[in-house]
Amino acid sequence: MKTAGSSSAENTFLGHLLELRRRLTWAVLALLAGFAVAYPFSREIYAFLAAPLVAVLPPDSHLIFTSLPEVFLTYVKLSFLAGFFFALPVVLYQFWAFVAPGLYQHERKLLFPTLFASVALFVAGAAFAYYLVFPAAFHFFVSFSGEEITALPAVREYLSLAITFLLAFGAAFQIPVVTVVLARLGVVKVDTLKRSRRYVLLGCFIVAAVVTPPDVLSQFMLAVPMYLLFELGLLFAGSVKAAPAEAESESLDTAAEASDGEGAVDPDRELDEAERQIAGLDAESRSSPDKSEK
Repeated sequence: MKTAGSSSAENTFLGHLLELRRRLTWAVLALLAGFAVAYPFSREIYAFLAAPLVAVLPPDSHLIFTSLPEVFLTYVKLSFLAGFFFALPVVLYQFWAFVAPGLYQHERKLLFPTLFASVALFVAGAAFAYYLVFPAAFHFFVSFSGEEITALPAVREYLSLAITFLLAFGAAFQIPVVTVVLARLGVVKVDTLKRSRRYVLLGCFIVAAVVTPPDVLSQFMLAVPMYLLFELGLLFAGSVKAAPAEAESESLDTAAEASDGEGAVDPDRELDEAERQIAGLDAESRSSPDKSEK
């Protein structure tokens, strides 16, 4: 037999699932709409993405494809990526609308600017990779071609390399946001992060070595900005105070009292009842000697 509490919890869980399905549906529809808008311009999108490589290729070199569906699949992938970029405001809004009701007030105030800063920094990281890293890295790679070796990069391989660069630099530019959020939530202290600078620097070079191609130039162009962004995050985190634990505990107490409902126990009422019982016992104890004397 189900109790009222288990039935309420089940209804709440089903309600969250239905809400999640509705939010995901809107996000997927926005992504499909973005894909439909981007696909007619897929050739122009690829030409824009390949421009840094084409600019450094020798005059007799050009991009090639080695399988028949390669170019078509490349255009489809690019259209999905561009469609996701177009649909990003709708996707972020659906995410915000789903998680916001379950957050405390100070968490809501932190989440919205964090999302905005995260998107802005990701775009800045991708732009840094496209306008600064791409020309230098591709010029370094193409410089090994000569009379005996001709550079004929494949379309699919170039797309994979370019997307890897863009995602790696976009993710690396999230370091200030992560640092500030961890300091704001009290997960990590700023003094602890400052004492860990040498380990962070080592970690930046390890991540750069894993993500980028095996050349020193690409690794330095990713590792150095990562560490500088870590220092920038420390600068902002130093001016941010951790969230007060009292506000969170107060919110938890309020929620617990509201969830108890009619079954909640009133401490003042219990204290008054105990005082009345003690007063009754004292009256009985005083009257019992008088009865015995009579």
